[in-house]
Amino acid sequence: MSATAIAPPSRRRRPRPPAALWVLLVPFLVMFAAFFVAPIVFAIVDSMFSQQSSGLGLTAPTREFVFLDNYAAALSSPSFVASLGRLVAFSAIEVPLMVVSALALALLLGAAAARFPRAFRVTYFMPYGVPGVIAALLWGFLYIPATSPVLQSLGAVGIDIDPLSSDAVLFAIANIALWGFAGYNMLILIAALDAIPAELYEAARLDGAGEWRMIWHIKLPLIRPSIVLITLFTIIGTLQLFVEPLVLRPLTTAISSDYTPNLAAYNQAFAQGNPNLAAAMAVIVALLAFAFSALFLRVVNRKGNRAW
Repeated sequence: MSATAIAPPSRRRRPRPPAALWVLLVPFLVMFAAFFVAPIVFAIVDSMFSQQSSGLGLTAPTREFVFLDNYAAALSSPSFVASLGRLVAFSAIEVPLMVVSALALALLLGAAAARFPRAFRVTYFMPYGVPGVIAALLWGFLYIPATSPVLQSLGAVGIDIDPLSSDAVLFAIANIALWGFAGYNMLILIAALDAIPAELYEAARLDGAGEWRMIWHIKLPLIRPSIVLITLFTIIGTLQLFVEPLVLRPLTTAISSDYTPNLAAYNQAFAQGNPNLAAAMAVIVALLAFAFSALFLRVVNRKGNRAW
């Protein structure tokens, strides 16, 4: 028997992506590089320089490379380190409240007994459409006893509450953030609940499962990726705390110019005239957000693998 030669397989050239793909992709890449990558690179580079001026101020300041000196100055500042701790405490308060509130609203509106679900969805989502500055101003008036009908009514019955005191102002800020973003996170969870096939609910009811068992064994496991998503968004959002303390600062003495890291960076850049130190502070906050997000995703992925 003669051996037959096997012809080598012909190499096929991979088809080139169509020109229309590049037409759609190039604008995104340009915008992504210009408005996302470039500001990050500029902040990192700017944080490694410093403006040095002569003692007499007769000559223009010179720009000198100082490497990590700005980071050392920021981390050696007691007020900035305290603001970082305050930000971590705020995240520990806000993240669980946000996730639990959004999940509770989504489950209530997704229940079969809910009436007028569309009207309630719009009602809960409306605060998200209010700009953060306006929301902080509205709640600021409600936090001042002289202008708040709620605090005046409580004071009339002997209950004196000062939401802007040093002990309660962090919770007051958390309340504003919860009011503004709970509805947005709720809609994400409602979309995940609506994607669950109705056949699963019907099969569970035939097996005698009640509403609570369906929540624990069907709804929560299937919307777990959405819960992880809103938790990640909330972690990143809380570490960017800036608008609420900036607006409430004139109303109370409990909020200083460096109450949060972003507020401290804003003060250094525009009040103290030190944009390089402000850039270092901003980079530290960005690294903190990245570390917390990565740690959260790692913990969630470990638990998810164990569940499987």
